[in-house]
Amino acid sequence: MILKKITLNNIRSYENAEVEFKEGSTLLTGDIGSGKTSILLAIEFALFGLQPGQRGFALLRNGKKEGSVIINFEIDGKDIIIERNLKRGKSVSQDYCSIIIDGEKSEIAVTELKNKILQILAYPPEFSKKQNILYKFTVYTPQEEMKEIILQDSETRINTLRYVFGIDKYKRILENASIFAGKLREEKRTKEGMIYNLEQDKLIVMEKEEEIEIKKYNLISAEKEFSLKKNSTKQIYEEQQKILKKIEEKRNFEKEIEKTNIMLSTKNDSLISNKKTTEQLKMQITELEKLKFDESKVLILEKEISSLNQRKQELNEQNLNITSKISSLNIKNQDNENIREKISQLEICPTCLQDVDPNYKANVINQLDSNTSENIKNIRELSIEKRKISENILEIENNISNNEKSLRELTIMKIKFQNIKEKQSQLEQIQKFDLSLEKDIELLNQHIFLLKNSVFELSKYDNIFQEKQKQLDSALQEERFAEIKVAELKKEIDLFTRQINELKERIRKTEEIKERLNYISSLEDWLIQKFSPVITFIEKNVMIKLKSEFSKLFAEWFSMLVSDTFNIRLDDNFTPIVEQQDYEIDYAYLSGGERTAVALAYRLALNQVINSLISKLKTRDLVILDEPTDGFSETQLDKMRDVLQELNVKQLIIVSHEQKIEGFVENVIRLKKEEGVSRKEEE
Repeated sequence: MILKKITLNNIRSYENAEVEFKEGSTLLTGDIGSGKTSILLAIEFALFGLQPGQRGFALLRNGKKEGSVIINFEIDGKDIIIERNLKRGKSVSQDYCSIIIDGEKSEIAVTELKNKILQILAYPPEFSKKQNILYKFTVYTPQEEMKEIILQDSETRINTLRYVFGIDKYKRILENASIFAGKLREEKRTKEGMIYNLEQDKLIVMEKEEEIEIKKYNLISAEKEFSLKKNSTKQIYEEQQKILKKIEEKRNFEKEIEKTNIMLSTKNDSLISNKKTTEQLKMQITELEKLKFDESKVLILEKEISSLNQRKQELNEQNLNITSKISSLNIKNQDNENIREKISQLEICPTCLQDVDPNYKANVINQLDSNTSENIKNIRELSIEKRKISENILEIENNISNNEKSLRELTIMKIKFQNIKEKQSQLEQIQKFDLSLEKDIELLNQHIFLLKNSVFELSKYDNIFQEKQKQLDSALQEERFAEIKVAELKKEIDLFTRQINELKERIRKTEEIKERLNYISSLEDWLIQKFSPVITFIEKNVMIKLKSEFSKLFAEWFSMLVSDTFNIRLDDNFTPIVEQQDYEIDYAYLSGGERTAVALAYRLALNQVINSLISKLKTRDLVILDEPTDGFSETQLDKMRDVLQELNVKQLIIVSHEQKIEGFVENVIRLKKEEGVSRKEEE
């Protein structure tokens, strides 16, 4: 990886700045606070974005709503440009990001871009969530952070280095193996409890299988008994049905007797009724014979009624004529009154249009009044005549009514007299029918007698039927008991079969659990006795090899920076041990320059070890050192030339305010800060 250019827009103390990098060694120099470290932070942000716990406020320039970083670098001949934006809201967050590879642009999510960069840099996937720790220890680590690692307690340091070296997986494997072994022990205890009753279940199955065989034998015996009871019941039932037919025959005879009695009663009733009818007919005939009927009276009455009706019709016509006259006279009087009213009001003649003479009007009115009086007189006379005619009509109607009544009586008498022969004929027919009824009654009585004898002979079967019914009830009860016994045995056998099957299934599953338990036990033994020791051994050997190489490189770098009076090495916890004349010197008692030398040597040795472990890293050609000479003496500063020449990297970026360093590098970028804004000085 070779950095080519970075562009900052509203990042920390920069408003708009563009910094170009060349291959070889480059120094970023300037006064303290001129913006040197801001460029290093911008490079890290452009590559990996905001890290968990990192606040965007620390990057975005105060008072600005938006900011961005664009970085241009080269990897394996590919030109790559990355852009990341920051936006201020309630907090400062990443707003936009994109990547251009050989001119092909992709706008993707923040997480996707980080994974893409890790892939391009050939960082192992397990480092995707490690807050750029591999980048920090292979490319850029602030000097103060290196001092913190050296001063940390041994357990924290060894765990951090495991993390950096990527061999913390061994510890995780051991921890996971321990957790897994614990889970296996829990499962083992659970399964031991689940197979506790296995042998007891097997014993129960054997007992139930023996018991079910006994029940099957009892079932065969019970089924035979049930079959015998069923046949016995069937035989009794068939015998009962034969008896029932006799009883049914008796019932039919009784029904026949009942029907015959009804017929007999009906015929006796008819005979009695005919006797009464005969007596009545004889009395009627006798009474009719006493009557004397004169048919001439009928003719006389008919003529008289006819004459009266004719007279009544004539009077009705006269009455109608008089009524018509009275109505006509009333109409005339009304007309006279209307004319009189008009004439009394008339002043001018409608024909000649002359005044009407009052005398003439009086004469006309008198004439009209005279006519009206005459008409009223005639109406009175006609009304008197009409009343007389109405009285005559009423009298004639009464006479007609009386004559018609007498005629009806004579007609009835005539009809009665004519019915004498019919009654005599009816009387003879009834007498003949009575003789037939008497013969039928005699035959019916004989038939009833015979039926009663038959009923008497069949009555004995009632008792026989009741006895058979008792036998049948008893047989049915015994059959039911036998059937219940068979059903109970079948139910018990079925229940036992289900229980045995359930137990066998439980035994089968328990056997599987037992097999699983054996496997778990063997797996637990393998984890504890074989797997974990092997992993521990591998980790130990890896750490020994790393420590040996790390310690050797650490001593070499330190010897280049400090006099030969010091002997330096790493202990098993990767803690620097500084000795002078066989005496161990505590890190805190070293001078500032010596402590910086320890941290720088530790940093450079760590970088080489990591790159040797992970040889495919695309960042191995780039090293960034931030204030590596803090506290160095002039002698130590001179030795930095040898250190920088010894570093075999294509691109080295150093941040320092030491002017002497300018003579050790190939390129110098000077930075300054004016009125709160950082910028690059023009050459």
